[in-house]
Amino acid sequence: MRPLSGLDASFLYLETSSQVLHVCGLLTLDGSSIPGGYRFAEFKHTLAGRIRAIPEFRRKLHNSPLNFLHPVWVEDDAFDIDHHVHRVAVPAPGDRETLAELCAHFAGQPLNRDRPLWEMYVIEGLPGDQVAVLFKMHHATVDGVGGAGLIAYLAGTEPGELPPLPDPEPNLGPPSHLKLLRASVQELARRPVEVAKLLPGLAGMAPRWLGRALRRQGMPVPFTAPRTSFNSTITGVRSIAYGTVDLDDVKTVKNAFGVKVNDVVLALCAGALRRYLDGRGELPQDPLVATVPVSTLGRTGQEGDSSNKVSAFFAALPTHLPEAAARIYAAAESNRQAKEHHHEIDADMLQDWAQFAAPGLFGLAVRAYAALRLADKHPVVHNLVVSNVPGPPMPLYFVGARVTAFYPLGPVFHGAGLNVTVLSYAGTMDIGLLAARELVPDVWVLAEAMRDEMRELLAAATALA
Repeated sequence: MRPLSGLDASFLYLETSSQVLHVCGLLTLDGSSIPGGYRFAEFKHTLAGRIRAIPEFRRKLHNSPLNFLHPVWVEDDAFDIDHHVHRVAVPAPGDRETLAELCAHFAGQPLNRDRPLWEMYVIEGLPGDQVAVLFKMHHATVDGVGGAGLIAYLAGTEPGELPPLPDPEPNLGPPSHLKLLRASVQELARRPVEVAKLLPGLAGMAPRWLGRALRRQGMPVPFTAPRTSFNSTITGVRSIAYGTVDLDDVKTVKNAFGVKVNDVVLALCAGALRRYLDGRGELPQDPLVATVPVSTLGRTGQEGDSSNKVSAFFAALPTHLPEAAARIYAAAESNRQAKEHHHEIDADMLQDWAQFAAPGLFGLAVRAYAALRLADKHPVVHNLVVSNVPGPPMPLYFVGARVTAFYPLGPVFHGAGLNVTVLSYAGTMDIGLLAARELVPDVWVLAEAMRDEMRELLAAATALA
């Protein structure tokens, strides 16, 4: 029996029809690079053979009696590739806006929890020999790094070659109700002892962490972000845009200012958001606040069964500063302080406390929060999510087709209806923007602002030379 960790299960409990919590990736492919050319039947046949050999693609949820335990992963004995891989065509003219609109529709649809929690849309009708693939996988199954890793099993580094598959690992069948009931009773009996063990660590950390936050010597304090048009209650309707910048340009800026790649990413987002909000006449005087997910791989001492090795911190985005050079220095300093502040929290703490997530309580709370539109009424917790995912430095061939771009798309939440995720790939940095459409209807304007800001950062870097 392999139960979900509390953190993995929390992404199930916090999900509603309007707050869907899967991660997506949009891959654009050069169909002409497949030996013999692209043909859907052969493409799907090769894909199906790989997918059936990877346990993560065949496992589904199985709930315990009365939901006292987190769900467990079991083998889907009725697994059918046709439930997961779909062939669709983009409407004419098949340009980037039309493709993004089609992907946004699929991104807003919840996954069927009676089946393995993933879907793939093979999208035809693009200009020339292009094909696109939109991949959806629930956050309970993978984080951003894990999702990129699973896609790597479907992509080789040479045309016509695919990487070795993992060692065969069958998923377990559903445990008996009696076994689950016994495990539920044992878990309930252990919880008071486990809470007692965790309390001293929390009591020792909390005063130091809060004191530093209140003295403004670390990350921004939650509920202090300025309000923008994308900080409201969301619906299930999404908008998507995407773009690409040259990774060498990012490194040029990084080296010129003596900062890190992630600092450049935050400065890039800050400048683009400044342009976007100023153009709408709603640029706040205070910096925006971004939630920045970070991987805990190598930092946590837990082996465990969690699929999400992730934590997060708040970072100030210097949208209030008019000069690009000032923004990048400010972003780097804010990022440094936020990381130091974040590292005061034990990497295992989020995982440990998440074990006590209660499905009924979480589900009721998030539905009430949305129905009462509380995100519109209380101070803004954070403005958006900004995530930087490391990707492969070499070109990939997805089921034989060369991947020309790999745009990551993360989820949005009530009160923060915009997600900006970047992924480095083969000398580029691909940028995916996913938003609640009613809050960010002109998301392509923001995507173009990212390219404009990259040019401004490069000009500022050149001026230093």
